[in-house]
Amino acid sequence: MSASAAETFAHTPFDGSRKPFSIALAPLDLAEWIEPDPRLAARLAERAELMVGKRDVVLREEPGTRAAQREVLELLVAHLTERFPQDYRLDGRRLTVVPAGVTVDLDDDSEPPFALAGRILSDDLLLLTPGPQGYRLVAAVLCFPSAWSLAEKFGQSLDGLHAAVPGYPDKMARVMNRIFDNLKVEQPVWRVNWSIYPDDEMHHPESKERPRGWFDDPAHLDASAFVRVERQTLRRLPVSGDLLFTVRIHVDPFEAFRRHPQGRELAASLREQILGLDPAQLAYKALTDHRDAVAGALAAIAAVPAEQGAEASGEAVA
Repeated sequence: MSASAAETFAHTPFDGSRKPFSIALAPLDLAEWIEPDPRLAARLAERAELMVGKRDVVLREEPGTRAAQREVLELLVAHLTERFPQDYRLDGRRLTVVPAGVTVDLDDDSEPPFALAGRILSDDLLLLTPGPQGYRLVAAVLCFPSAWSLAEKFGQSLDGLHAAVPGYPDKMARVMNRIFDNLKVEQPVWRVNWSIYPDDEMHHPESKERPRGWFDDPAHLDASAFVRVERQTLRRLPVSGDLLFTVRIHVDPFEAFRRHPQGRELAASLREQILGLDPAQLAYKALTDHRDAVAGALAAIAAVPAEQGAEASGEAVA
């Protein structure tokens, strides 16, 4: 599921151990709830800039959610100071993120608790609460979305949030809602997924319904394409009973395949998954126009003939 060799690919959901567009939840050890981040200072600086310059884009809350937000903040502070004591120092109610030189007053009630949380860790946070239409997104700090617009999605139900995901309405909706309804406090879970991007930017708030043009030079994708992996955790909060998503983004260039001990095999596996996507799945991953170019770049890394597999998967996608 994961690989850290040569400091590349913290997670490899494209290694053949799971299929794309599958739920694929696994039990989460709460000791590993939040991952370490060697780029913590840079990430927090970018988050702070976004929360000032694009506040409405990255931070939303409904009235009545601050108690649950506060519950999340306190859980995070307890976890971070215990798990990463070299990085987080608590003096009374002031938390210092040592690598970033950032100090946060945890009792500052002029800000939503999620705004304070967004200043101390790299993960994004999404809070969902149950209601007549199922679970709804009612608070979020989302600085590093993956082609996902918080402004468009905020307040929607679980089904609304996933309506554009191929296969969700007819295959996954019932299962997902059952998972959310039955998730216990003591049974947190996690999952990972992948996508392909033309840059290593963290902030991608553009909607999947209005995708931007991805690649200007398809002939040189091996030097300009990136694998973007989301590590998501899901847990039920013990006091409020709400559900919390955390999302950590990892971005690696295609060049990282060449540095990884199993890089050729991983590149071949990712290529096979891309060639196996149906038209709706390709569109969702913004690969409709670039499937063959991306597959060709991966084939070059994996030393696989570019035409191999394309024939088996049918005609090239225009």
